[in-house]
Amino acid sequence: MGAYLITPAIGSHFVMFLAKMQENSKSGLPPIDVERFVFVLKGSVTLIDASAISHKLEVDSYAYLPPNSKHSLNSDASATLVVFERRYAYLENHIVEQIVGSTDKQPLLETPGEVFELRKLLPTSLHYDFNIHIMDFQPGEFLNVKEVHYNQHGLLLLEGQGIYRLRDSWYPVQAGDTIWMAPFVPQWYAALGKTKSRYLLYKDVNRNPL
Repeated sequence: MGAYLITPAIGSHFVMFLAKMQENSKSGLPPIDVERFVFVLKGSVTLIDASAISHKLEVDSYAYLPPNSKHSLNSDASATLVVFERRYAYLENHIVEQIVGSTDKQPLLETPGEVFELRKLLPTSLHYDFNIHIMDFQPGEFLNVKEVHYNQHGLLLLEGQGIYRLRDSWYPVQAGDTIWMAPFVPQWYAALGKTKSRYLLYKDVNRNPL
């Protein structure tokens, strides 16, 4: 079962969807030249990659699958994934590779002038045309600047609650909510409540906007 959350119909250059895998189910492949990123929200799945190697993916673990790489995701019991797909923007002499990892294995990165904790799940090299960020805010923490940039975002709030400003509108958000942020939309976030908030954020990188 799937639910598309963000698609090009609203102006994005990527898709973001929830995949609810049932017992003994198996994924299909994305279209030609489309890369895929999978993040496990509930349960666990087994990734069988192009080399027929199996990788068990549990909650907060993920996999990046390069375009045109044969693979399947298999579930023995129910599991929920968030999936990002986009048509890969090729660069000459740059080849992307499969990545399998987990959030807790990624280092905390410096965020000069900010207080939130940041992890990047993909390499920052030119090979990759997007990245996935995990951002943690303690209650009362907020972005110190209102951001405006050419990048697109797809956001899924994983834990907690807060308030998101988009242009001149303010939106209460809680775990499970999704936001699409178009290029040049002013954006700002503050964490509310008594527990930390965490969100997963898609961001296009390393390519000329033309």
